[in-house]
Amino acid sequence: MKVLITGGAGFIGSTIASACMDAGIIPVILDNLVTGRREFTEGRVFYEGDIADGVLVDRIFAEHPEIEAVIHCAALIVVPESVEQPLRYYQENVAKTIALLDHLQRNGCERLLFSSSASIYTPGADFAVDEDSALDPLSPYARTKMLMELVFKDTAEATPLRVLSLRYFNPVGADPQLRTGLQTPLPSHALGKLIEARRSGGTFRITGTDWPTRDGSGIRDYVHVWDLARAHVAALRRFDLALPADGAESYLVVNLGTGDGTTVRELVAAFERVTGDPLPVEETGPRPGDNAGAFTRGDRAATLLDWRPELSLDQGIADTLAWFARREALLDLA
Repeated sequence: MKVLITGGAGFIGSTIASACMDAGIIPVILDNLVTGRREFTEGRVFYEGDIADGVLVDRIFAEHPEIEAVIHCAALIVVPESVEQPLRYYQENVAKTIALLDHLQRNGCERLLFSSSASIYTPGADFAVDEDSALDPLSPYARTKMLMELVFKDTAEATPLRVLSLRYFNPVGADPQLRTGLQTPLPSHALGKLIEARRSGGTFRITGTDWPTRDGSGIRDYVHVWDLARAHVAALRRFDLALPADGAESYLVVNLGTGDGTTVRELVAAFERVTGDPLPVEETGPRPGDNAGAFTRGDRAATLLDWRPELSLDQGIADTLAWFARREALLDLA
């Protein structure tokens, strides 16, 4: 099997590509390298360019007619940045994806896995959500994901396209073989900020302490990125079982998370447990676009994809630290 991965030189896309290769699936990478890393494409079929470039997409399908599915990971993802630059996010995440979809249809693509986000949910009182929970995206980034879900759903209902929309929770960790990992030197998410504080000897800021959670800090569902990557392989393998070509449904949502909620304070405790070192902490207000968070419930991923997460939060923290250490060593050698 061959699969096209847009954004396949980024953190999640490159890890999915590694999992595909390990499973005997050949990934074809399309990435403009705005945030992706060229070194994450080494040893892989790679096309540098934009997802909205129809000529390039046509060329990819002409040169790889065996492509059976597309995994769409290409997107800008930083919530505060999306608040500051909403038009850029709508252009990159929505307008260009619509152009990509048009090009995919022209080339006969009928199977698509969409990297969506759990940030579109409005959680209930217990912060747990399932695939049927209400949606209320609170940032331009999250709204771009919801808009694209609507576009994919409408298109799937009107054409032969079938779409599995995979709503990710909060990825941590790295490829266990350390082939790829977080590509940004200063990640904006909580674990990246914890590592930055530890390296610099600074203080970690808990952004938001008045959320109605058990300890006032935000709550998240931290899922290891390798588990996410394995879920995509499972989705490719079971795509036609989950969404038969002659079935009544052509669009389906599946949550990818651990099913456990971890607060930011609990994340700090886990980080200290893994590193063995205490970390100074201070409390501040929430960032623009932040919300209390959510974690998944239900068993749709287990039932439809035969997938369950296997790696712990502690393992995710340890793998992230190992990846950062490896990246620093490579920079020192450069």
